Amino acid sequence: MPVPLGRSAPGRDRVHAILVVRPDGRTPASAHLKRTLAALEAGTRPVDALTIVVCGENDLVAEVAASSPAESVVRAPAGTSYAQAARLATLRVDEAAHVWLLAQDTAPEPEALALLAGTLELSATAAVAAPKLVRWDDRDHIVSLGVTMTPLGRRITLADGEYDQGQHDGDEDALGADVRGILVRASAWRQLGGIDPALAGADEGLDLGVRARLAGGRVALVPAARVAVAGDGAEGLPDPTTPRRIRRGGYARRRAQLHRRLAYAHPAALPFVWLAILPLAVVRTIGHLVTKAPGLISPEWAAAIVAFARLDAVAAARRRIGAHRAASWGQLDELRIRRSDLRRRLDTVDPDAGERRRGELRFFSGGGAWTVLGALVASVAAFTPLLAWPVLGGGGLLPLSDSVAQLWRSAGWGLRATGLGDIGPADPFAAVLAAVGSLWPANPSAALVLLWVLALPLAVLGGWFAATRLTDRSSLRIVGGVAWALAPTFLAALNQGRPGAVIAHLLLPWLVYAGAVAQRSWVAAAAASLILAGVVAAAPSLVPALLVLWVLAIVVAATTRSGRGMMRIVWIVVPALALAAPLVWRQLTAGSPLALLADPGLTWAGPQVAADASGRAVLATGFPTADLGGWAQVLGGGAPLWWVPLLLTPVAVLALLAPLTRRWATAWVLLAVAVLGTGTAFAAVGISVAAAQSQEVALWPGAGLSLAWLGVTGAAVTTLDAGLVDADRRMRFVRPAVVAVVLVVLATVAAPALGALHRGDALLADGPRTTLPAYVAAEGRTDPDIGTLVITPQADGAVAAQVVWGQSETLDGQSTLSTTRTAPSAADEQIAALTADLVASSAPGVVEELTATGVAFVLLAPSAEPESIPARTTRLRAVTAIDQREQLDAVGSTSRGLLWRAVDPAAARPGMDDEQRATARWIAGGQLAVFAVAVLLAVPTAASRRAARLTPRTVGQVHREER
Repeated sequence: MPVPLGRSAPGRDRVHAILVVRPDGRTPASAHLKRTLAALEAGTRPVDALTIVVCGENDLVAEVAASSPAESVVRAPAGTSYAQAARLATLRVDEAAHVWLLAQDTAPEPEALALLAGTLELSATAAVAAPKLVRWDDRDHIVSLGVTMTPLGRRITLADGEYDQGQHDGDEDALGADVRGILVRASAWRQLGGIDPALAGADEGLDLGVRARLAGGRVALVPAARVAVAGDGAEGLPDPTTPRRIRRGGYARRRAQLHRRLAYAHPAALPFVWLAILPLAVVRTIGHLVTKAPGLISPEWAAAIVAFARLDAVAAARRRIGAHRAASWGQLDELRIRRSDLRRRLDTVDPDAGERRRGELRFFSGGGAWTVLGALVASVAAFTPLLAWPVLGGGGLLPLSDSVAQLWRSAGWGLRATGLGDIGPADPFAAVLAAVGSLWPANPSAALVLLWVLALPLAVLGGWFAATRLTDRSSLRIVGGVAWALAPTFLAALNQGRPGAVIAHLLLPWLVYAGAVAQRSWVAAAAASLILAGVVAAAPSLVPALLVLWVLAIVVAATTRSGRGMMRIVWIVVPALALAAPLVWRQLTAGSPLALLADPGLTWAGPQVAADASGRAVLATGFPTADLGGWAQVLGGGAPLWWVPLLLTPVAVLALLAPLTRRWATAWVLLAVAVLGTGTAFAAVGISVAAAQSQEVALWPGAGLSLAWLGVTGAAVTTLDAGLVDADRRMRFVRPAVVAVVLVVLATVAAPALGALHRGDALLADGPRTTLPAYVAAEGRTDPDIGTLVITPQADGAVAAQVVWGQSETLDGQSTLSTTRTAPSAADEQIAALTADLVASSAPGVVEELTATGVAFVLLAPSAEPESIPARTTRLRAVTAIDQREQLDAVGSTSRGLLWRAVDPAAARPGMDDEQRATARWIAGGQLAVFAVAVLLAVPTAASRRAARLTPRTVGQVHREER
């Protein structure tokens, strides 16, 4: 016969339920509270007393609590923890009554209390009886049934998340249990002092069980007693559905683990455990990066600092344990889990558990590998002479530094390779060149030759993988790879020797491949961040367009999936910002923000369309040069070329039809990319922020066209993959023909560019190994700090002068700080004054001033061909003036010009002071730290690979077809 609430049957132990309500869960607390109260009323063994503790203000919750049969309702502040609330309620609990710990979202089944109380009655050693926690809306899934810990105190659950098939119904003992729903014997509750408030809401049941074991009791599992829990967070940690909840849970778990470790430690080991807390936080920070959980880094440090400082809480916990300890720690060993057992449990997890939604890549079986191999054959055929060239020259190419160490020195903040004591940040592109040159340490310049030979197959490879984000069809992936490799802007950059444009084109498809799924995982986001840093360094003119896309991605991420993944998108720009920050700061403080868009590397006025209506019309067709991909040279100057852009019409039409497909959202994004890229090209061709000697140089529009080509070809592939709405059946027959047409027209447009080197129309050349005479290069190899003043007569009769250090001017030593300067620096004025005195007067002391700066050679370089009369006059006058200097010895005529050497030894090159060296170290350390974090996040783990297999490879598909 049921006993009314608040009445105890004769001869039966009393049970006092403590129910804590916190009205801040996702679901209204009143709804869960009503179900919990109804479950208590329906119990076959009702509680004898009920105390409700309401933490916070909520009128509806207060009304439900007031109308309940509770003997008392306690009001507490919203910040009251569960342990503190339970302690407040304990003041109203009879000393002879067992304590049943409940919360607003713990609804017991009718027989739960009877089974729990019966366990305590039948077992004199049982201090705690723990039920089986099941889901609020699905009683067949276990939420928790017993917990244990490793020897180091890490909490391990025993059955969480499993489908309940009765596999654990025979379990009787555990080291601890989830605190929700447990029934604690009256004597144990008083003796143990209740829940430790220092645990911050995590591991409370585990700690209570450990202390009960040490006091001579045990935790008895009662699997037949079921309690449904919703995970509101009134007790226990809330479900990790948002980044904020994940951080909160991480902090609580780590703080509880550290507190328990200090509370349980042997007295002799306690000081060492305490001192190890902060160093261990550093190690675990790296571990969080490796396991792709950077969101747990701040909770890790917060928990470590709190645990390090809260020694009073540790002392109180140790006193409670020592006051009633009746068993040794060795008696708990059987209930703790060993490392081998933990590894065995993890190994038994099915790596493919869950619905596998990612098909095979089919790189080899789908023809991708054969396409890359074919591109390699075509590249060798097109660039055959490069196979015999040790150094690549011509156009915007120069040799690299001859050692990897010097390459990386050039990439840091410090002395620049040109100028008189110029100290400042390197261009981010120098780091990219250092990475490329490091691939061939014996001869870094050869790495650029290898890059040019492999450019076509690498472009096909990148385009093929980018296409996997758009289609599962192997034929369309091949189209994407071929289209990307045969882009007119890419072939133009190869033939003109534009390393920045080539590298940016090779990296862009990989940015799409990683960035398209960056919201899903930290691996993809970190990989995209590293690639973006390379793209921005190689092609700064793309920054405005990429920033627009980044902001749009943040907005989309913030409005979907409760904002999860937004921080991954935010991270994408961090490495690029860290790499460029010193240069950005210097240019902004100099009042030259537009100079940040300057093309890195050697500044030179190469062939490109003019900034007029006809030039922009050519840009709109996808060609960065007026020769339309080399067709002007092949057909001759008078031949009509209007039909060449029309060959690309099929690709353009397919791209424009993409919004009419079922994947219209993806299509609009790709077309937006195309518009941004085209706008970038249009703007770039009219912007001149750098100068080569006395000539202004406009930005290269090809980088913007690469971005536009990415959007256009991506949209075309989307059309071919998805087909027009209600036209799928016809597309099945039309698609192969359209694919064939696209490949033919692309090959036709690219044919002249692929043969440009053999016709002599390409600007590539063999070398030079050094831009200085061999005599200077030999000296520079032994003394990299020896300076050479290079004087070049200009067409208008003026001269250009620069100081080159070491054996050669190098590509990695170029600096946009000097080429974009709108006002001369003090060093520039000093060079100009020394040069003017040297070539135009007989002023005494000029050579002494020159050698005092570290300059030992003077080179009069030939002027640009054809040499103008003013340039020739200036050259002859300079020869006469320099020859009259007794302090200079004429070395003679060289292939680089006329060379003189100072008679007296040159002084040491001015270096950096201690403050400047400290600045360089701080900048390098910060940049290395950011990139180390990105690399650690980008390295995939077994868990990240399992998660990736559960998501489709393509993005934006409405449905998935097996092909």
